[in-house]
Amino acid sequence: MIEFFFDCSSPWTYLGFHSMRQLSREMNVPVRWRPILVGGIFNTINPSVYASRERPVPAKAAYQRKDIKDWAHHLGIAMHFRPDVFPVNSVKAMRACIALEPEGKLVDFAQAAFEVYWGENQDISQDAVMVRVCERAGVDAGRVFDAIAQPAVKDQLRANTEEVMQRGGFGSPTVFVGGDDMYFGNDRMPLIRAAVERLQARA
Repeated sequence: MIEFFFDCSSPWTYLGFHSMRQLSREMNVPVRWRPILVGGIFNTINPSVYASRERPVPAKAAYQRKDIKDWAHHLGIAMHFRPDVFPVNSVKAMRACIALEPEGKLVDFAQAAFEVYWGENQDISQDAVMVRVCERAGVDAGRVFDAIAQPAVKDQLRANTEEVMQRGGFGSPTVFVGGDDMYFGNDRMPLIRAAVERLQARA
C-alpha cells in the first residue's frame, strides 16, 4: 500500500522516515522502503535545488532552520540543521540499504545512518563511519562493504532512482499510496494517513 523512496542525505527525509515508521506502526500498514540517490534526481530533472543552495533567500533559510528544529523537537529526535559535510555522498549508505533488504535489516541500517549523520554530525561517506553505522544496525561491516561493490546492488539503486523519476518524483522523500497516489515531503504525513484510511475503508 505504501512505498517510501528515500535518501539518507536529506534532512526532510530523516524527519519523514521517522514519521513514516510511526504511521506504519499506528495503522498496522507495511511500508516498502525504496532507497534512491537524490543527487541523481537533482542532476537529471531538478537542478533548481543547486541554484537555491548557491543563492539562498536569507529569510527563507532562517525559517527553514527553525522549521527543521521544530519538527525534530515535535518528533523527539536529535538533529543538526546543517552537518559539517553537506551535501554528503550517500551512495555507500544507500547501496547498503539495498543489500540489506533481503535479510530484513534495511530499516535498522537506514535508521542508524540517519542518526549518525543528522544526529551526530558524522560523515557517512567515510568507511570508518560506515563501520560505526553497521555496528549500530547489528550487521557485519565487512559483508556490507563486499555487498555494496556488487553490480546487482549498484544497478538496483540506479533502477530505483530512475523509477521514482518516471513516476513523477523529483526529490526525497517521495511516497506513493496505492500505487500511483504521490506525496512529497515530511509534512504530507496527515494526507498520507488520510489516503491510507480511504483505501482501508474500501478494502
